[in-house]
Amino acid sequence: MFAMFLFLAEETFRVAAESTIINIVLWLKLAIETTGAVIIGIGVMIAVYEFARSLFSPRLKSYNRIRLTLARYLALALEFQLGADILSTAIAPSWEQIGKLGAIAIIRTALNFFLTHEMREESEKAQTDGTSPADS
Repeated sequence: MFAMFLFLAEETFRVAAESTIINIVLWLKLAIETTGAVIIGIGVMIAVYEFARSLFSPRLKSYNRIRLTLARYLALALEFQLGADILSTAIAPSWEQIGKLGAIAIIRTALNFFLTHEMREESEKAQTDGTSPADS
């Protein structure tokens, strides 16, 4: 009888602990996703501000600086979103959900790779031209 009681108590504790951990991970995931969204919002506001300023600047030759500014914020936000996806895999209960999360993670990683690659190319191009990305 005592063994049965210990087994039930242990099982109840395991279920409660598992539920608590899942809730903590879900809240953490939400916080990380929110941080990523805020970073995107900040980047868009800065890019819009720079674009609006450039409309009144006759010396602007291209919008590369504005594009690079937005790309940096997007790349950073994608890192946060990818972190949230990784957390999701820790609590995903089915292979279907894990597959969806994997596909999303691959897409976000590819987007980040290409954004970073484009930023690097643009920076190298500006260095070989003898200008800074801010001059573009």
